[in-house]
Amino acid sequence: MTDTPKKAKRPTLGIDWYPQSLPSDTDTTAITLRTADGAAVLGTLYTRGTSRSVACLMHPREYFGAHYLVPALLDCGMAVWTQGARSIGNDLRLEHEQAVIDAATGIAYLRDRFERIVLIGNSGGSGVYSYYIQQSCLPPEERLAKSAVGKPTRFSEVDMPTVDGMVYLAPHPGQGRLLMGCIDPSVTDENDALSVDPALDPFNEDNGYAPEPGQSRYSPEFVERYRQAQRARVEKLDDIARNLIQRRQSARRQIKEGATERNLRLQAAHTPIITVWRTDADLRCLDLSLDPSDRAPGSVWGNDLLVSNYGAVGFGRLCSPESWLSTWSGVSSQAALEKTAPSVTVPTLLVEYTGDQTTFPLQIQEIFSWIGAADKHHVRVRGDHHGRPLNGDEAPGRTAAAKEISSWLASRGFV
Repeated sequence: MTDTPKKAKRPTLGIDWYPQSLPSDTDTTAITLRTADGAAVLGTLYTRGTSRSVACLMHPREYFGAHYLVPALLDCGMAVWTQGARSIGNDLRLEHEQAVIDAATGIAYLRDRFERIVLIGNSGGSGVYSYYIQQSCLPPEERLAKSAVGKPTRFSEVDMPTVDGMVYLAPHPGQGRLLMGCIDPSVTDENDALSVDPALDPFNEDNGYAPEPGQSRYSPEFVERYRQAQRARVEKLDDIARNLIQRRQSARRQIKEGATERNLRLQAAHTPIITVWRTDADLRCLDLSLDPSDRAPGSVWGNDLLVSNYGAVGFGRLCSPESWLSTWSGVSSQAALEKTAPSVTVPTLLVEYTGDQTTFPLQIQEIFSWIGAADKHHVRVRGDHHGRPLNGDEAPGRTAAAKEISSWLASRGFV
């Protein structure tokens, strides 16, 4: 199996296997499942002959149906399950508790068909799968009853089979913790995308910014103030989200008690949308001397953070109050690996890409320390966040990652 992006007619995308192809004897089955709370989720099962173990790939906001690991996993003897959550491509309504129920539905389907199940948490998939493992290890009555939003999780009603192994591939510490590392704390007015506190502005040369990519240099004092202000902005957004939820719930209670005012009816029906401006301003993407690695200047959203930070892209830009608290808040979300990874006690492999622009070496070391497994292993391979080559003269990191994962699966008896 080879991966030759230099000869490809189009660039290798972040989450597809092109220019590779599936083994010729692969059976591909598309499956629609109904979750315990009535949602429909899609999955694809790839098999070759009879496999006793299955590897699962899922992301809460992307569909991994053509994930680049699929051909390699099939080659090494695994069946492969790729699943979408109900909120594919929709940050607006992404609540991690629902994504956990979606994951449970797929895993329960597989538990009846395979002896051993290995979860592969790639990027944001690491958060939802860790959260799932944490809850699946608990008796139903001890599972989390309410989300950060205050809604019942219904976890106690859901079949959550335990799994046999976990692979973290280019993990980050959770969607909310990731966002808290790159949110711009110099925003002074959440209703004004251009409002700036100069003392916190990462693009202010007085603070250490340099227009040349990667050459900004921020002092330890500024970095500390910046990080504290990032958390403060997240906490402020938490308050905004909770107040919006409380207003709607209060109107619904009053209507239930007999109130008929039109304004209350409108408040009860209205689901507000929060616009979170400027969420691509991680200092480590501007100053490569901060937690140095093989990464290039810029982020996964672009090479020029001034453009991407003020533009339309970025994490959590549009979200409901519920999705903010459940997923995007680095303070409130329950899907942070710091909270869930200690419950991951099955054999675990962590694969780090050394040029990752979302999660950096010190954070990876933290994530590895949080994992509760006695049998855990950490490997580093050159590549960017999606396992693409760091320069045109080397093999893609995803090829090396696939070999490491295949070797680990074999060494643990999964194939």
